[in-house]
Amino acid sequence: MEKISPYQGLEPRAFWRTGYQEGDYPPADLYRPKWALSKTDRIVTAGSCFAQHVGRALRKNGFTVLDAEPAPEGLAPERHGENGYGMYSARYGNIYTTRQLRQLMEEAWDGPRDFDAIWTKGGRFHDAMRPNVDPQGLDSAEAVKAARVKHLAAVKEVFSQADVFIFTLGLTEAWMHKPSGQVYAIAPGTVAGVYDPSVHGFVNFRAAEVRADLVAALARLKETNPKLRVLLTVSPVPLTATASGGHILAATTWSKSVLRAVAGELYEDFPEVDYFPSYEIVTSTRAGISFFEPNFRQVTEAGVARVMQVFTAAHLGAAAPETETEEKTRKRSEEERQARKAERQKAKKG
Repeated sequence: MEKISPYQGLEPRAFWRTGYQEGDYPPADLYRPKWALSKTDRIVTAGSCFAQHVGRALRKNGFTVLDAEPAPEGLAPERHGENGYGMYSARYGNIYTTRQLRQLMEEAWDGPRDFDAIWTKGGRFHDAMRPNVDPQGLDSAEAVKAARVKHLAAVKEVFSQADVFIFTLGLTEAWMHKPSGQVYAIAPGTVAGVYDPSVHGFVNFRAAEVRADLVAALARLKETNPKLRVLLTVSPVPLTATASGGHILAATTWSKSVLRAVAGELYEDFPEVDYFPSYEIVTSTRAGISFFEPNFRQVTEAGVARVMQVFTAAHLGAAAPETETEEKTRKRSEEERQARKAERQKAKKG
């Protein structure tokens, strides 16, 4: 039969009705890995807050996720997260922007920058590049500098050992130290420090800047680790706030669109870069709000599990954990939501 349309004969996944509207959700063949990932591959994780879920789920499913800065003995397990332990493959906290990632790679290989990177609060000292990893702060600026040197050595070591780097892109908005052009992890004054408009400036990175930063960061890594493979994801978690002047919904859409576009470009341009559609799975119209907590920001445990089931099924095949049905996932999300609602009501009564 003569082909009269370029869409004639394409796979069912290429069409909205057969690829998305009909059948189970998420679609079984939504994600086709560019390269294989085994449980023996040494994985490094980093990125925005959603990346924490990815790392935990990988460990739970038996993958080898490296940790260059484990919690010290004697620290209670419930305090690990608040002190930056066990979140990622090193104690760098959330890396929200590609500029942060690029800075981290440059510092790890070339040494820490000498700029306004130490904030104070209540007589305590905080690393402005990772202010949340020591919530109580340290005794002195010298202690912060020493801790950062040690941290950067761990970063360089763990990335040099990795087979796979999984990075979750989170935001395009950031706060910058104007004299040096370096960006902070969060806005000054949020955890520590004091906001000074003459020193601190807001920036919303454009697509070309995001791409340039990500390409530069990956190029630095591959100089030391030529066989490194990279898996990009985009966080489905909306912005908490925006300083862009726009509405938070529009600002979130802008930010995520830029990140998704750049991830798509790198997937097309670099054979070692793959993309996993966690953002699409959580935020699609079929998912609705079922994967989100009542605040429409945090992703539920059921939602994270659903995302990781798609990932593990693609990489482990028959060895992957059994996948929940769409109906069961929605039911579990609702049960989790009702349980949290009951806890809040009980707390109010108490």
